[in-house]
Amino acid sequence: QVQLVESGGGLVQPGGSLRLSCSASTNIFSILALGWYRQAPGKQRELVATIANTGNTDYADSAKGRFTISRDNAKNTVYLQMNNLEPEDTAVYHCNAREPRIGAPWNDYWGQGTQVTVSS
Repeated sequence: QVQLVESGGGLVQPGGSLRLSCSASTNIFSILALGWYRQAPGKQRELVATIANTGNTDYADSAKGRFTISRDNAKNTVYLQMNNLEPEDTAVYHCNAREPRIGAPWNDYWGQGTQVTVSS
């Protein structure tokens, strides 16, 4: 079982920055694939960025060049550095962890989310 707790959201002006953190309670953090997703009001949840257990990263087009995902396996934490924020980035940001299983589908875990509001 993996428990995820996000933090770091808040209100920021357009062009500003925020750093989200997601702390995991688990002893298998290093093998997890991790990601950040977001859900704006009235919209479906969408992928923002992922980081594999190898450190390989992938980003949604809307995040490329502005957001950076990173992980610290020693601290069981994944981060999302968000720069040059736009009002369109306003959403609840959720942390995701995927546990690989041999011969079975991934186990997916989600945090409760942290609100990011970009507004002047």
